[in-house]
Amino acid sequence: MTDLLELLQNNTYPGRGIVVGKDRVYYFIMGRSVNSRNRIFTLTDDGIRTEAHDASKMEDPSLIIYHPVRKMDGALIVTNGDQTDTIRDFGDFRKGLMTREYEPDHPNYTPRISAICYEDGSFEMAILKHLDGRCLREFFCYEGCDEGKGYFLSTYQGDGSPLPTFAGEPIEVTMPEPDEVWNALNSDNKVSLYTNVGGEVHIYNKNLGD
Repeated sequence: MTDLLELLQNNTYPGRGIVVGKDRVYYFIMGRSVNSRNRIFTLTDDGIRTEAHDASKMEDPSLIIYHPVRKMDGALIVTNGDQTDTIRDFGDFRKGLMTREYEPDHPNYTPRISAICYEDGSFEMAILKHLDGRCLREFFCYEGCDEGKGYFLSTYQGDGSPLPTFAGEPIEVTMPEPDEVWNALNSDNKVSLYTNVGGEVHIYNKNLGD
């Protein structure tokens, strides 16, 4: 099992990441451009949304303003884009994602990463990635996991140009506390972190001094 803190500390730019464990879910965003860094998480009735920290600096909002977390019939949806709404509208994780593909941000073709956590403790994760001009949709279904363990999925393997897409299955990782995760993210590139531990939600925003 990989130490999540070491994994994050040794990777300056995993992009956006989801971690799902037995009793907790983490979602973080990072940014390299002014537009990507100019964001905060705000609470909504059924989850969170991204917003511009300084509206005067916002450029193209199409791929950076969305609802990362929403509820659906007792399930919790977590994604890195507006596919959150697609899944909720379809009422089905897989059917919703079969209508979507990677982001159109050539040359990176940022993958869409998603997870859904059900009330019985089971969960699913997915990544939609660019492969030879087509979309490869990979789904991973878990009946649950043990205490202290989680599964990590990110958009990128690390920094680069173009950015290297995450490869392989979600990584089995330790599940540290929220403050530890926030502190492990690269201080220059981290933007925001959402944590849900046993139903208790907390958000961290670098632009608000966290």
